[in-house]
Amino acid sequence: MYNKTIPGFIDLQVNGFFGVDFSSEDLTEEKFIRVSKALLERGCAGFLATVITSSEALYQRNLPLIAKAMRSPELQGGVLGIHAEGPFLNKRPGAVGAHNPDWIRSPETAFFKQMLDWAEGTIKILTLAAEVPGAAELTAFAVEQGVTVSLGHQLAQGDDMRACAAAGATLLTHFGNGLPNDINRHHNPIWAGLAEDKLTAMIITDGHHLPPALIKAIIRTKGTKQIIVTSDASPIAGLPPGHYQVLDNKAILEVNGLLHNPEKQCLVGSSSTILDCVNYLASLDLLSPEELVKVAFDNPLEAIGLDAQSVSGSNQYAWEQQAKRFVRK
Repeated sequence: MYNKTIPGFIDLQVNGFFGVDFSSEDLTEEKFIRVSKALLERGCAGFLATVITSSEALYQRNLPLIAKAMRSPELQGGVLGIHAEGPFLNKRPGAVGAHNPDWIRSPETAFFKQMLDWAEGTIKILTLAAEVPGAAELTAFAVEQGVTVSLGHQLAQGDDMRACAAAGATLLTHFGNGLPNDINRHHNPIWAGLAEDKLTAMIITDGHHLPPALIKAIIRTKGTKQIIVTSDASPIAGLPPGHYQVLDNKAILEVNGLLHNPEKQCLVGSSSTILDCVNYLASLDLLSPEELVKVAFDNPLEAIGLDAQSVSGSNQYAWEQQAKRFVRK
């Protein structure tokens, strides 16, 4: 048994938890603190609160709210920042996924600067589509501000990804997802993303977003240095199966944990925590315990310019304490 002590795992994409949506106009500081504490008690040492593509009014309301809540003594070192997933995405069906296409915007440096101001500088990751005109310019600006740029919800090909990577983009958001169900067999964002050596793939290993063969292919191509596990936990993660209105979608949470919108034929985030995702990946017997720590603790911290000392010790989880749940099968 690998006996390294870690504070838990790091999740760079959490949309909400236990019925609380970080992109909702009903979000309050009390709700955010309550569900963040609940998440930090379930194998998560630190996470980025994800705000998906939203209206300008919602950004103006929720970004400062989250930034303020992050400063509470209970969450310092646990909530590590904000992941702005949008609004500079591809609005075409399939690529836009569960995001509202009416709120998609063209890459605008001025608007992103306004988002940074509302968030009081706490945005750690910006997800944008590489092929949208202005993406490379916005990438360069965001990187200058200390923001990690990730490419996702896109139909980008190699040239577009290379341009953004040259401008400083380093990640691929929920790689293999946020795509139409039918794509060109040779010319598509999956092959382009695999081929771009400067981009690290964030993957959702919840047992639903990616089949085992694709997970294996991504890991073998990128190597453990360029893999990050995320949960993409939806606001209904932690709730029982049923029908939900979530992230502006009519979604069904199946008994097996699959969360989807049948009408759009897309997933709506996951119902899993980061610990669930690491456990599932461990069950595939593709990585050693040391490598699992790398892809779910070391790599995500490095991607946003932090180290282990940045994570609060108030929610310490000894590796041995999790041994009954985190095991290779």
